[in-house]
Amino acid sequence: MRAMILAAGLGTRMRPLTLTTPKPLLKAGGKPLIEYHIERLVAAGASRIVINHAWLGDQIEAALGDGERFGVELCYSAEETPLETAGGIRRALPLLAERSDDSFLVINGDVFTDLPARELARLTLVGEDRAHLMLVDNPPWHPQGDFHLDAAGRVSTQPEPKLTFAGISCLRADLFLSLVAGEAAALAPLLRSAMAQNRVAGTRLDAEWDDIGTPERLAALNQRLCQQMEH
Repeated sequence: MRAMILAAGLGTRMRPLTLTTPKPLLKAGGKPLIEYHIERLVAAGASRIVINHAWLGDQIEAALGDGERFGVELCYSAEETPLETAGGIRRALPLLAERSDDSFLVINGDVFTDLPARELARLTLVGEDRAHLMLVDNPPWHPQGDFHLDAAGRVSTQPEPKLTFAGISCLRADLFLSLVAGEAAALAPLLRSAMAQNRVAGTRLDAEWDDIGTPERLAALNQRLCQQMEH
């Protein structure tokens, strides 16, 4: 299993914390946010994890190294300017897939979840599916949601009600082959195109989940994790 952690954001919503520290290295519960993802991916069976970075990326590489202490191969995809989600994945594709029908896990670096590793390992593709997305109940800051999940586990752009994309997915390499390596591109249009062909599956995430996008949410997560450690 190969996986990618998206860590190339500028962290503007996290300022001033991110003026000198890249967002993935901000700590909660005494540990950098990105290390929770690495440990969970390793427990799920990942043998190689690719991390893209842009803002202060040298700090990420220095802090995490080659992955030996985590028991995994860590590779890095440096971006001079952020290429957005799909552009970043397309740039790193040679590290993630050898064939067009290979699939890999992708996790946003700025989300937190206690999803069990065994559930993450089950996030796979079936048949001609291009993507399998994890979805969550809409948080207060995103009440409109993103996509509809039907009773059969298929994801579409309509109808209502909609759930929010959790930033955790299994994606197939050929979803990105129409993109030019090195150019910025968003993921949502590629997913919508695949949905129009009924090639996107979904699972409702039944675990703690949060988008750690602001200093306030980071502080709240830190408080929760510290309380858990005390008990």
